[in-house]
Amino acid sequence: MKNEVFEVLSRFAETEKDIPLSSMTTLRIGGPASIVVYPDTFLAFDQIMRYLNEEKISFKVIGKGSDLLCSDERYDGVVIRLDRHLHHTYFSGNKAYAEGGASVIAFAVNAMKCGLSGLEFASGIPGTVGGAVFMNAGAYRSCMAEITERVLVYKDGDFVWMTNEECCFSYRESIFTRHPEWVIMAAEVSLQAKDRNEIEELMEDRRSRRMASQPLEYPSCGSVFRNPEGMNAWQLIDGIGYRGKRRGGAVVSEKHCNFIVNTNSASAEDYIALVNEIIELVEEKYEITLVTEMEKFNWK
Repeated sequence: MKNEVFEVLSRFAETEKDIPLSSMTTLRIGGPASIVVYPDTFLAFDQIMRYLNEEKISFKVIGKGSDLLCSDERYDGVVIRLDRHLHHTYFSGNKAYAEGGASVIAFAVNAMKCGLSGLEFASGIPGTVGGAVFMNAGAYRSCMAEITERVLVYKDGDFVWMTNEECCFSYRESIFTRHPEWVIMAAEVSLQAKDRNEIEELMEDRRSRRMASQPLEYPSCGSVFRNPEGMNAWQLIDGIGYRGKRRGGAVVSEKHCNFIVNTNSASAEDYIALVNEIIELVEEKYEITLVTEMEKFNWK
């Protein structure tokens, strides 16, 4: 990518060259990105987006990359990271506000400290608020759709508030999954006052359950497949005998087989090979088509 692009972006934000996507995702897989930029204000973000769109330069906005499966190829575009600076949270009465790059875990902890309940389910989700809203992240039979009041979105060159209804939330989907060109900049959620100790105890209980049931010691992108209606994806994967199955450095977790973990510098090809094998064999045995939760990025 031309040095001119780097120079222009550097006027608006901290900018770096040739940063591996593997360092920007929880799965620790992915080739180098030509330029990475870290806006620290909405104004800087707006100017960066206007420049990239005017010059027709490819870009990808990410937070913590917790649901991304990047290819091993070079990405000759610009990665815009929100989590370095645009991560502030605010609380007023029973309302809570978070910028798109805010850690979901930190948001839940801060809510607990304010004696506000409703984010306990999200206290173990290793992503950003923007990503959680984008895919309507959930756990323990709760999800972002249940607490989200409004979402501040950058679309068509403007910052616009969208209501919960306008977000069209459904299981692991929203209007944003159908409009990836829109960027979630912030969210307003509605919580309930509750004894802080009760909230903290529930969060600790769920942390212990996650530690016992999920392979948190290895890089992963969380649950690989959505649960088909009325059943668990992990049971289907177990049913085809893929618990512990390995392809290079990618391994179906022994602890929870809806996790494919990176145990030893797995390549993107290792990982996607396992994903595709599971989809094929589950369909063959159960006549059920598994759908992935993670997003593929920079694949040809």
